[in-house]
Amino acid sequence: MNEAGFPKASKEERLSISADRESTRRVVSSSPEETESLGEKLAEKLSSGAVVALFGELGAGKTCFIRGVCRGLKVKEKITSPSFIIINHYRGTLPVYHIDLYRLKSHQEFLCLGYEEYLFGEGVTLIEWAEKAEPYLPPETLSVSMRIVDETRREVRFSREPR
Repeated sequence: MNEAGFPKASKEERLSISADRESTRRVVSSSPEETESLGEKLAEKLSSGAVVALFGELGAGKTCFIRGVCRGLKVKEKITSPSFIIINHYRGTLPVYHIDLYRLKSHQEFLCLGYEEYLFGEGVTLIEWAEKAEPYLPPETLSVSMRIVDETRREVRFSREPR
């Protein structure tokens, strides 16, 4: 991790990171394993109350990244996207709340989930399709935007700035 708490790639992982301290960090992952590794490295810096908002199209690697975060937080359960049940709770070194908002149609539906428990609780909250909850995210939320570059590569941007 660098001094700002963002994942720092090793040579073995063949990841490219660029950006100065005040701007977005950009990482290119060359495989699902590298994407999971980025998540695992991020987990080392997460603490109680952390909120990570994930943005990106279907298939961009959001759930893959979350599997890595959960591995880094020592979650033993199988990590799957909670598309139909919306929220999965996992136990690790900290409680993990994996929220998938893909099926929500409005901000109002998000409000009905009792979001305060997750966004302001004691665990780590990981939100897929976070644009559906953006107005309610805490200011210290870490945004992770993922973009498909090609069949195997993904561009991952880390930012604490509002999108």
